[in-house]
Amino acid sequence: MEPSLLSLEKLDRSSPDLWPEQIPGVYDFAPLLSPQLSPDPQNLDLEEQDINLLYQFRLLTALEIIEEVKKLQNVAYQLGLEEAKEMTRGKYLHILNNKKPK
Repeated sequence: MEPSLLSLEKLDRSSPDLWPEQIPGVYDFAPLLSPQLSPDPQNLDLEEQDINLLYQFRLLTALEIIEEVKKLQNVAYQLGLEEAKEMTRGKYLHILNNKKPK
């Protein structure tokens, strides 16, 4: 690998605050597993492949779902690294200049 194309950008993998503190009493009004809150996948205008994937996820245990989420996080992290490399390459090749030719 050419050293001039190496990205020195450090990506922070820490998670943002996705689950803020819950307000007391919010869940007293509606049950967590209400049929009205869980739409039927058939009504969501999904493709056959997406519906099959949803049904496969329904069969997973909690630990298997956690593993799937970890896989997605790793893929997203790798994609971020690749994007950083490409942005660095673009910078060195002057592809992303703001100057317009006259």
